[in-house]
Amino acid sequence: LTYLKITNYALIESAELEFGPGFNVVTGESGAGKSILMGSVELLLGGRASRGIIRTGADRCTVSGSFTVPPHLVETIGALLDAAAIPFDREMAELQIRRVVTASAVRNFINDTPVGARLLAEIGGQLVDLHGANEQLSLTVPARQLELLDHYAGNGELRNRCAELCAVLERLDEERREFDRSIPDEAELSRLELLAEEIDRVNPLPGEDEELSAKHKLASNSRQVIETAGRLTEALTDGEDSLADRLGDVYRSLQELARIDETLTGGLLTECDAIRDEVNTLSESISALADKVDLDAEALAAIETRLGELFTLKRRYGPSLAQVLDARAEAAERLENYARTRERREEFDARRRELNAELAATARHLSELRHERAAKFADEVRAKLGAIGFGKSRLEVEFTTVEPGPSGMDRIELMFSANAGEALQPLRKIASSGELSRLMLALKTVLADADSIPVVVFDEIDVNIGGETANRVGEELHNLGRHRQILCISHLAQVAVRGERHFMVKKTAGAAPNESEDANAAEAAIPETTLCELGEDERVREIARMLSGDASEASLAHA
Repeated sequence: LTYLKITNYALIESAELEFGPGFNVVTGESGAGKSILMGSVELLLGGRASRGIIRTGADRCTVSGSFTVPPHLVETIGALLDAAAIPFDREMAELQIRRVVTASAVRNFINDTPVGARLLAEIGGQLVDLHGANEQLSLTVPARQLELLDHYAGNGELRNRCAELCAVLERLDEERREFDRSIPDEAELSRLELLAEEIDRVNPLPGEDEELSAKHKLASNSRQVIETAGRLTEALTDGEDSLADRLGDVYRSLQELARIDETLTGGLLTECDAIRDEVNTLSESISALADKVDLDAEALAAIETRLGELFTLKRRYGPSLAQVLDARAEAAERLENYARTRERREEFDARRRELNAELAATARHLSELRHERAAKFADEVRAKLGAIGFGKSRLEVEFTTVEPGPSGMDRIELMFSANAGEALQPLRKIASSGELSRLMLALKTVLADADSIPVVVFDEIDVNIGGETANRVGEELHNLGRHRQILCISHLAQVAVRGERHFMVKKTAGAAPNESEDANAAEAAIPETTLCELGEDERVREIARMLSGDASEASLAHA
């Protein structure tokens, strides 16, 4: 993270920070708003956004950041951006991320291209590991401990497969329950058989009712159709002084004009001849109408009987014929299910056995890998704990076998002893907040070596520790910064002095929202948090403040 710009976020009106590689430390008095910086980074990476974060008096909040993607992540990030059609120069390997929050909307941008919060969070998760001030409490939860071990061991693929298999089993069970619900009882079976028999006896075809209704309407008006067709054909071709006769007179008159001078008529004779052909064709088509409606009484009665049968089916199982056919299809399916009840249930059972066998095998393989890596994991964490003041501590991973599930077949408990001679006990029962902070730092350090996330953000990882232990924590954070960028919010001078860049957070009373000499103007002032990078002299004064709360000669010399 090379650059961060914050506008109207909580108490911050405007701030611009340039971070460097290695260990970047952020300090400030209690209540100054150090954790606001943490919140702005979390927001930038796809965290939850609400209008409550907008600074009082402002209409929007904006957080922007620039990231340089390390070489080992260029292709991974590039593939995500390519899939979303977001421009990304793999040689420059730079990302510009921006989030804008208003009272009514949240807009997200990567390289000035609008994106969804999910993609933003996915890319943010590849770039930054956020460790909040209260995250150490999650260490006491066995499920979280198992996640940390799997993360260290690289068991993500096997663990995901267990979760997938459990999801498939759950869907299979729901399908089985749905099948069982579809099996008819004796009364329902009789009703379905009667329905199928009645519909099959009539054997309706799709759209048959509409086709027959049209035929019936036409046949019922056959007399009118035949009489009208007769009048029309008589007017066109069959009667005296018909249109065809008149066109014949016109044609003969044109012939007389052609004998006088052929240029007078041109193509008129051809046109007249074509019109006569069209009139004859029209007359023949109208005459054919009578054949379509020429139904005898017996054929008409058959149509009416068929329509009556279809109407009865629609009244009972409709109201449309399509619904009748759907009812027949559903009845057929349920009757088939009934006939194949045993066979289908055996199929469900066989599929379930197959999935359970694969789940058990996958969970066993996952468990074997966990057992193989657990001892090394505990050894590495113990070594880190020794470096930060727990030289006599012990840490072991205790396994309990459980029924295979989404996370496999293991439940683990981190067993911890802070001092020599003390019995191992579950971490959730004995660890103090200071011990949890150091244990979390040890875990994060071990896990950082196991993953490829280039930026780690710590919010007061050093809470409830001090003295020589604080010196060691500072050294460990500095060492961790050799391989990745560290942003650490701290209240300890021993940690702050190890930072390669030092930023300070300060809260002031702020200015009143409008210039007024009213006595209440001071109460209306909006507090403001500012952030800035410290120079060498400023850094000495801030370390002195952290040591003793003042800038006396003694505290400055100590700093």
